[in-house]
Amino acid sequence: MSARQITRLLSTTAAALMVVAQAGARAQNTAGAQVPDITGSWERHGSPLGQRGGGPADPTVPPPASQPQLKPEYLKEWQTRVQAARAADAKGEPLATSATHCLPDGMPAMMAAVFPIEILQSRGQITVIEEAYTQVRRILLDRPQKAVDDIEPGFYGHSVGRWEGDTLVVETIGVKENVRFQNAPHSPRMRIRERMKLVSATVLWNEITIEDPVTLEKPWVVTYAYRRMPNYTLLEYVCEDNREYADDKGLQKIRVDSPTR
Repeated sequence: MSARQITRLLSTTAAALMVVAQAGARAQNTAGAQVPDITGSWERHGSPLGQRGGGPADPTVPPPASQPQLKPEYLKEWQTRVQAARAADAKGEPLATSATHCLPDGMPAMMAAVFPIEILQSRGQITVIEEAYTQVRRILLDRPQKAVDDIEPGFYGHSVGRWEGDTLVVETIGVKENVRFQNAPHSPRMRIRERMKLVSATVLWNEITIEDPVTLEKPWVVTYAYRRMPNYTLLEYVCEDNREYADDKGLQKIRVDSPTR
């Protein structure tokens, strides 16, 4: 091969590599353009019971949440807890909850956004902060999920996610067994799958699917909607003035001499 042929081959190869690189950059830019900006403050949108009948349908309000289809051995325990809580509320002596002890909601309850939440998008991570108890949850992007046995159980578990077009898909495992959602029991094998997507310029939906082969007969689906709060900054929320405690009967009472936290 002559020097001229070698030069021509190198030029052709370089040009081909440049075309590939430019195509890759265009594909990356196109994919990046599909990712919405969900950074900001959000509040719950719509009724906690979901879309109701009797009026014009609001497409930004999600459908009613399903109830947990628990296996028989866990259903009785759940029903007992729910009935006990209702009876205590009716008597004006509500049962102690994690909030009584200044404990965070954990997952997936914090995503109910009873208080406003803030979402921060950064490279490789999405951070969710709830005003209540200043709860912080981290979603690691584009990383493989760990094995359950390799995770130290916590209130928020271990969350990994990825963007599928305009939808953020998240999987969470490793939530402590004593962190309960709507009083429903779960096992260490529980997995929480979320699909977050803007349904309008100001409303974000989060479809939460809870799977647990030990306690649930079938997946449990709950969808929450959040509305943008453009001018809202989360307030400091520290559980230092809560002087309630649980006595031996599990009832909340006031003890004025108890130390603050």
